Amino acid sequence: MLYGRSAESAALDEVIARAREGQGGAAVLRGEAGAGKTALLDAAAGRGDAARVLRATGVEAESGLAFAALHQLLWPVTGALEELPAPQRDAVRAALGLAAEPAGDPYPLGAGVLSLLAEAAAPHGLICIVDDFQWIDRASAHALLFAARRLGTERIALLFAVRGDAPVPGVPLTVEVRGLPDAAAAELLRARHAVPSGVARDLVAATGGNPLALREIAARLTPAQLAGAAPLPDPLPGGARLFGDRVAALSAGAGLLARVAAVEADLDPALRATARLLSDGTGRAARCALAELEESGLAGLDGTRLRFRHPLIRSAVYEAATPAGLRRVHAVLAELTGGDRRAWHLAGAAVGRDERVAAELVAAARRARERGGYGSAATALARAAELTPEPGPRAVRLKDAAVAAWLGGRPGQAESLLAEARELPGTDTALALEIARLRGRFELNSGDAAEAVRILSTGDSLEMLADAAEAASYVGDTAALIGLGRRAAAHPPGFLRDTVAGIGLALDGDPAGPGLLRRALERARSGGAREAADYLWASAAASQLGETDLAAGMAERAGRVARVSGMTGQLPVVLEFVATAERLAGRLASSRAVSEEGLGLAREAGYPNTVAAHLANLAMVAALRGAEEECERLAREALAIAVPHRVGLRVGVAGYARALLDLGLGRHAAAHERFTALTAAGPGAGSPAVVWRAAPDHIEAAMGAGEEAAARAVLAAYERTSAHATTPETRAVLARCRGLVRSREEDFAEALRLHTNAFEAARTALLLGERLRRAQRPGEARAHLRGACETFERAGAEPWARRARGELRAAGEDGRAPVPAVLDALTPQESRIAGLVAEGLSSKRIAARLFLSPRTVEYHLYKIYPKLGIGSRTELARLMVLATGSSTEGTGAGSGQTLRHE
Repeated sequence: MLYGRSAESAALDEVIARAREGQGGAAVLRGEAGAGKTALLDAAAGRGDAARVLRATGVEAESGLAFAALHQLLWPVTGALEELPAPQRDAVRAALGLAAEPAGDPYPLGAGVLSLLAEAAAPHGLICIVDDFQWIDRASAHALLFAARRLGTERIALLFAVRGDAPVPGVPLTVEVRGLPDAAAAELLRARHAVPSGVARDLVAATGGNPLALREIAARLTPAQLAGAAPLPDPLPGGARLFGDRVAALSAGAGLLARVAAVEADLDPALRATARLLSDGTGRAARCALAELEESGLAGLDGTRLRFRHPLIRSAVYEAATPAGLRRVHAVLAELTGGDRRAWHLAGAAVGRDERVAAELVAAARRARERGGYGSAATALARAAELTPEPGPRAVRLKDAAVAAWLGGRPGQAESLLAEARELPGTDTALALEIARLRGRFELNSGDAAEAVRILSTGDSLEMLADAAEAASYVGDTAALIGLGRRAAAHPPGFLRDTVAGIGLALDGDPAGPGLLRRALERARSGGAREAADYLWASAAASQLGETDLAAGMAERAGRVARVSGMTGQLPVVLEFVATAERLAGRLASSRAVSEEGLGLAREAGYPNTVAAHLANLAMVAALRGAEEECERLAREALAIAVPHRVGLRVGVAGYARALLDLGLGRHAAAHERFTALTAAGPGAGSPAVVWRAAPDHIEAAMGAGEEAAARAVLAAYERTSAHATTPETRAVLARCRGLVRSREEDFAEALRLHTNAFEAARTALLLGERLRRAQRPGEARAHLRGACETFERAGAEPWARRARGELRAAGEDGRAPVPAVLDALTPQESRIAGLVAEGLSSKRIAARLFLSPRTVEYHLYKIYPKLGIGSRTELARLMVLATGSSTEGTGAGSGQTLRHE
């Protein structure tokens, strides 16, 4: 029976009840040791009716073993693995040791855990209990938290219990488990030990109402002390003494088995190690020790594992053991175990530095990394570095540990490990540059982008120069890009060299620059681009030439490659470019969905600068939709990261969003002022890429504000920077800008002839329609305005649609009601799924692509169909094509990886 826990129980019951209804969720029970967290979890599971229950408990001795907890939790349901999408199934099988193939990507693994739990939840729901989360191995914790953040439509309740302030990121509900209220604590003492109220009051005051302490202390008091006839001992038998006397009372054999169990929970090696340490050839003494340990109530069997009844008992065993005794236990266990367990037992037995043991830990780290357990790999490599005798190899292992920690979502630890590696004497030049490159990459993703430029510029390798150029583009530092391009030009010709050098030379006005960029693009098109990063550099080359439509296609390819290549760790960054390409193509719902996906992944990965990128793009989408409050909020959130981190590109995009909002709402003077401020901003506070991309909007705002001279100056600059563009869409936008400034109808007609981007064509048609209507040619105006209005309404660009409807009314077309954008009824997640259905993907393939469970995909389709008034995938695909105005292939304006990305 639970005493005084009605509020905590009700909170857990609510999570479970909602999960049964298909609204999955997670909760954290947080409290000190002995507060009753496990009892609350057990009671909640017992009230789950027919729901299935899966359990895992963190064991401190196994906290360095990758996927140890996941193995506990998922082993009973591995029979359902064949129902998972192939990438998810393979990742889970590798993590559980059921396959030899490496699957080192955390996203498919996390999604696979979610999908497997979703299968286990059928038909009556699932309650997952993860106790002592503070000791769950890092790899398991990462996968479980990934799943916990995506339970919204699953019939799963995921309940964590954690001691102290150990973080459980991303779980919104925390239930604090404090000491029992005085009345409940007194009732507990009366029911168990018939303790009178006066004694109970003293015990509660002394223990803070901790249930475990109350029970254990009361069990050790004499009848006279319990009755109040004798004073209570001072101090009470709490803290280390709470279980210390019971541990000390064990026989030598049982005490030895307890020490073995404190570092090895598996029963078979624990019994064999105890027998060897007791020189017990038959094992009879070890079995007798096990019986005594169970009878003492300190530990018991849980399947094939020997568990202490409470973690404090393990602490008491540790306190009673000598360091030499524990090392001896580890040494024997290392002889009886293999793989990762052997490596960690060897480390526990080591005295001083030992290369042989360090090498075993490095091998364990490699195995963890191959299964996606980057956090566990980092822990093993850091310990290996501690044991490595020579400073050179020690620095290499610290560097490798830093990489694993970074990939495991622990940037703070990664930076600390790199700093330690840098400080070691004897580091050779090559290793020092490798460490510098990592520092620069870490800084670019999570810190000061200008500092990343400084760090990365210290190297002369092409890879470091390219990284430095990428960082400089984020800062918006044209001078740095020029200098880096000149240095890159000294390297042998090749795709990456031509791109980096071509960007720098083109910015410097060198006529050789555009030629290099053309050559790089030809290499990319002829098979030279294979990885997502290659396509992003190709996008950068196209963008520097002013060919935004080609840049968009390259960015979209990068997104597809990142999703299917297994290198999804770079996906949050790649999605920055994909989302921008979708927005520039006028596919606002898709852009929003991609950025929200990228935003979630970036937050999980610990990439704040990528978080800023997605927030800024979402602000741009909100501006185009006319969502003023949302645009302002998102822009502020982006600036809060980008300004102190000197990510001028993202500062510029957030400012662009505010200016575009003003333009869309007809506030031309305010928009012109904001665009002018973007132009004046220096490195770290703005970006030439944003100035270039915003130029057509700046021209429109300046003309609307009556600032014709300013518009002419912006057009002249735009013409210079677009001089080498040959693709139709860039030429179309340039013609539109000329038509605005020079007031020539033939320029607008030329633009409409060239446009390949439906959204940009609608912008041109609106401007031409306004001009024709004011020239008293309403009949000609209406055709352009009607088409523009329909495009804007399909895209959900309400300010532009409202403007077109107003012009239509002024041109004599009355009574036209707004046509709701059909996709506006869908959530961003539903929009992404609908788009992938339109591409012909099955539910399993969509689940693999979006890191969801197939059941979640089916749930969303069940919601999508009635929203859109359809009943099949075929109808959905047809509707998506009609709603977006084109197929998803071959349209749009885009972005580049370096200078010309916004």
